[in-house]
Amino acid sequence: MMLYNEDCLETMQQMPNDYIDLVVTSPPYDNLRIYSGYNFDFNKVVSELFRVLKSGGVVVWVIGDATVNGSESGTSFRHALGFMNAGFRLHDTMIWRKTNPMPKVKTKRYFDVFEYMFIFSKGQPKTFNPIMQATKQGGKVYNSTVKQISTGKERVAKSFVLNSERYKDNIWEIAVAQNKTAHTAVFPEQLANDHIISWSEEGDLVYDPFIGSGTTALAAIKNKRNWLGSEISFEYAEIANQRIDLIERKFDA
Repeated sequence: MMLYNEDCLETMQQMPNDYIDLVVTSPPYDNLRIYSGYNFDFNKVVSELFRVLKSGGVVVWVIGDATVNGSESGTSFRHALGFMNAGFRLHDTMIWRKTNPMPKVKTKRYFDVFEYMFIFSKGQPKTFNPIMQATKQGGKVYNSTVKQISTGKERVAKSFVLNSERYKDNIWEIAVAQNKTAHTAVFPEQLANDHIISWSEEGDLVYDPFIGSGTTALAAIKNKRNWLGSEISFEYAEIANQRIDLIERKFDA
């Protein structure tokens, strides 16, 4: 388990093929794409992610769009198409709805309160541990009729007991992390936690190429996954290392 203070391309170039089980990240994009004097080559990063990801592995790519001169940038859609052109499947298009978005001045559009969570897979995902949620009608009896298999015509009365749980849907309502560090956009730990649970098993290797303040690593440690991270900014890498060190000491105690 290691955080590399370098460009993620340098880190991945040291990895063998088919090495990573899961990637969870939110890249710097649009007006945040260049930060602390750094930027990244999207096409090269996606190509390397495809190479180092195991067959059946998943990339969780959390991204939104800036509004420039009255128009949304469309960066999220270009990224989705870029992953597909590189060989990934677009397994699911999920939404992170922020329950505590920053108030905004009135404009001629509705308030933006979400980001996309694109789930890309290298082939069919090998792991899916669905998060369940209670159903409102769970346990209740539902009376209906069904066709008899033997005749296909006559219908008979039948009672069903409604399931008490169902899969969580693909719109996740999660609060924006309260920024207690110098990082400009701290990843919500619940978001990283829930994706790590969903798409990996204990002992799997989780990688964040833009690890920022280290939230993906924190969630991986708490869920008994191995992890690797890259962060080109020395300032952010220092923040991440401090947070990770505290969690590792707590879990090793």
